[in-house]
Amino acid sequence: MSSTSSDVVVDPAPSAPAPRALPNGLAAFLVFLSSGAVLVLETVSLRLVGPYVGVTLQVTSSVIGMALGAIAYGAWMGGWLADRRDPRGLLAPALVLAGIATAITLPIVRYAGEALRGGAASAVLLLTALAVLVPAGLLAAVTPLVVKLQLADLRRTGQVVGRLSGIGTLGGITATLVTGFVLVAALPSTVIVLGLAAVLGATGLALGAYLRRRAGALPGPARGKAALAVVGLAAAGLAAVAPNPCDVETAYHCAKVQVDPRWSEGRYLYLNSAQHSYVNLADPTHLEYAYTQWIGLVADVATPTGQRLDALHLGGGGFTVPRYLAATRPDTDNLVFEIDGGLVDLDRRELGVRTGPRLRATVGDARVLLGAEPTDSRDFIVGDAFGHLVVPWHLATREMAAEIRRVLRPNGIYVQNVIDMPPGRFIRAELATVAAEFRYVAAIAPPGAFAGRQGANFLIVAADTPLPLAAIQARLPTLPDEAGLMHDAELAAFVKGALVLTDDYAPVDQLLATA
Repeated sequence: MSSTSSDVVVDPAPSAPAPRALPNGLAAFLVFLSSGAVLVLETVSLRLVGPYVGVTLQVTSSVIGMALGAIAYGAWMGGWLADRRDPRGLLAPALVLAGIATAITLPIVRYAGEALRGGAASAVLLLTALAVLVPAGLLAAVTPLVVKLQLADLRRTGQVVGRLSGIGTLGGITATLVTGFVLVAALPSTVIVLGLAAVLGATGLALGAYLRRRAGALPGPARGKAALAVVGLAAAGLAAVAPNPCDVETAYHCAKVQVDPRWSEGRYLYLNSAQHSYVNLADPTHLEYAYTQWIGLVADVATPTGQRLDALHLGGGGFTVPRYLAATRPDTDNLVFEIDGGLVDLDRRELGVRTGPRLRATVGDARVLLGAEPTDSRDFIVGDAFGHLVVPWHLATREMAAEIRRVLRPNGIYVQNVIDMPPGRFIRAELATVAAEFRYVAAIAPPGAFAGRQGANFLIVAADTPLPLAAIQARLPTLPDEAGLMHDAELAAFVKGALVLTDDYAPVDQLLATA
């Protein structure tokens, strides 16, 4: 009797998944922190570069583009390294290096900014790259390193990647809102940047210690760690001595007040390193800049000196024009819409502004506040709001001009300060825009500016009743600087074919760009 034996193969029981290299909570925290830190850097970078290249659409676009580029290349590099080395040995150094790079951003931007001042595209791109690329790239590398460590069970790849991706997005959203609504309003940019650098560095050091205790020694020579410590200390030292262009950093501006060396009572107000106002503390009737002299001239010829006005000012700056009207017309009601409450506080402290029943300052966006003003309630409206050298686009449209016309009394006058450079596309567009709503429009500027030979301030003068053109023309030669008055057929020829700006299409920054 024979028997046949057969080999029986028994499938082993499925092995339990390998334990994750990081606890889920720690992995989520690292992704949340690193993603959020990128958005903090992006938001604060606008404040860092603004004093040197302005806060324009091009600057904002450049910061966003550089941040996205850093995220893309950082994520790619982090994934590439995660497939070639143990991510446990890379996570802590990545965070520490990101902290050091964040701290170094301050001195780099401030020293380079002094050499790159201006709005040239090359300067904007270079300065924003210096502010964002390296620290954001290092932070973007953290997420793929964490994902690699968490993929112990390939059957849950989608769940792990999706969860961590969502957490990273939530980190970015949270950081954007907290930075925009809280941090920028409460702390100077220097404190935010150095605080973020400290958080990243401390997190990296703590993570490194945790991983060493859990898994034993990890790659990383002692010399390299010592070098990182030295670089970190050097970064903190450079940040401490780097030139700071601001006396006061408000929610919207890097502000500085300087004494006029010619006159002890004179004060220059700089916003983002551009001269915005001049105030004579001893004489509120003193108007230093040509465009303020033109505004004062228009007010004086429109209504006799001493006759009260109900005046509305869209933009406060140094309160030069409101103080002039208050001094020359004591009963005038001056209402100032100023978006930057910190600037109003600075004006009170250092520029002699005394608000009260006849000189009121309302903090908020001029477009929004104007909508709540009664119809036919103002005799004189002054448009003098700027973001660096650019009129905010939503204050330059036909819809805004229509709101101004609604608030203005039938015999009232609107004046608007505009800055433009050759070839003068923005001033032509803004004149065409105002003329689309007001029946009578004129412009005051240096003759060279009208001819397209120089950049300058232009003053648009508009009303629904005939303007006092003869009186304006007669008094312009009495002012220190030569200026011309353009109106009627000459003005029509100047603006012929110009774009009328609307809420739907107002490319203000592009029109201001030189050809």
